Amino acid sequence: MENKTILLVEDNPDDEALTLRALKRNNILNEVIVARDGAEALDYLFAGGAYSGRDTSKQPEVILLDLKLPKVDGLEVLQQIRQDERVRRLAVVILTSSNEERDIIAGYDLGANSYIRKPVDFNQFMEAVRQLGLYWLALNVAAPNPRA
Repeated sequence: MENKTILLVEDNPDDEALTLRALKRNNILNEVIVARDGAEALDYLFAGGAYSGRDTSKQPEVILLDLKLPKVDGLEVLQQIRQDERVRRLAVVILTSSNEERDIIAGYDLGANSYIRKPVDFNQFMEAVRQLGLYWLALNVAAPNPRA
């Protein structure tokens, strides 16, 4: 699972810390890039803003995407990912506290690979992160990205 980067897009500092802790506790030691809003996530993916000059041939193995984000919301981030040939095949897992049916439908309609509601219980959250890591970083075979 080494060399497979995770892009965590999360604006809530408590949820960010909890996710990072859960990854570490489950021995998922991959590099985690944290974007704290949708605009920062897009900058990372497309080498804009603070990430200008980043090698975009090295993209994350999986994106853990919250929906309720400042600047650019998660659904808009997902839409921009799916519209761009360079990154449209990236695995995007919506990891959110929203259980709104409209958010679930919109996420899948826009091409989310998975929709996971953040469990409120700490132990359930730890297990969800363990399974996420096992599946997306160890078992899943990612689609190759097109050459830019």
